[in-house]
Amino acid sequence: MQRAAGPATPKANGPPVGDKTPPGGSSVLPVRTYPGQVSDETPRAGDLLVRIGAIMFLVGALATLATVTPLFLGTTPLPWGFYWLCMLMGAGFLVAASGVVRSAVVQRRQAVAAAEGSVPSAPSAT
Repeated sequence: MQRAAGPATPKANGPPVGDKTPPGGSSVLPVRTYPGQVSDETPRAGDLLVRIGAIMFLVGALATLATVTPLFLGTTPLPWGFYWLCMLMGAGFLVAASGVVRSAVVQRRQAVAAAEGSVPSAPSAT
């Protein structure tokens, strides 16, 4: 004889049958919405320039490798457009360096402002 399907009945010393509550007792299941750790560091001045410069540098480096490879293999050289793309390597370096300099200038200003705020001013000779 089979039992009719009805509401879940609790076991003697546990949660009701079919209960999806985790063993800790909380009914809220943990949800991971982002794989990995999230940085709580705020972007500073010059960070974007450094990232853009690094991407430009890598594109220029790949173009340089693509341009030089046919010369070593003895095949037909690539069109002149690839030689212009090689210029991105130097330009990317300059953009990244300007981002580093900008970041250093901002940090220097913040350090000077913090030092001026914490050091008492010299007494006036009046």
